[in-house]
Amino acid sequence: MFSKKIIASALAGWALNLGACVGSPGPVGNIAVPQPSRPVALPAYLGTWYEYGRYEAPFQTGCEGVTAEYSLRETSGNAKIRVVNSCYKNGLDGEFDQSTGKAKVVAGSQGAKLKVSFFGPFYGDYWVLDRGDPDASGQYPWSIVGEPSGRYLWMLTREARPSPELKARLEERVRELGYDWSLVRLTQQPGP
Repeated sequence: MFSKKIIASALAGWALNLGACVGSPGPVGNIAVPQPSRPVALPAYLGTWYEYGRYEAPFQTGCEGVTAEYSLRETSGNAKIRVVNSCYKNGLDGEFDQSTGKAKVVAGSQGAKLKVSFFGPFYGDYWVLDRGDPDASGQYPWSIVGEPSGRYLWMLTREARPSPELKARLEERVRELGYDWSLVRLTQQPGP
């Protein structure tokens, strides 16, 4: 049997190595992250999202033209979610980068909380804190995503270039949810 001290040391070393791979998270932009405000119907959330803005995260440093594609995948008879995140590094004319991950809905969350993994067995929290009402196509037109630490925030829209009204609504709602707008980094998206 391994001693508790050896196991603790090994776990601490593993955590430091993992942190070095993905970088240090940014500052806390919300000390009291609220619970998601509305249920999320998975079919209305699936599809392509364009990132309007975010808190800068080490794994996204310099990313522009960011998109996220959510689709269903079948594994062992259970419906799970495939996530494909894409961006251009250091500008819209930069190197294309893409990561594929998986997600699962947290039981009892009314679909508003997911666990997402891009690194093997390690899952992170992904909370849809708010979203728009379904449009004529049945999809949510916008969503605001966070997680419990208050260090990560994403604003997603169905259009690469949202209207001025939607931009104003997103800023207003982010502030209402308790986030520090001064930490938001707006994402460049290609023109029409």
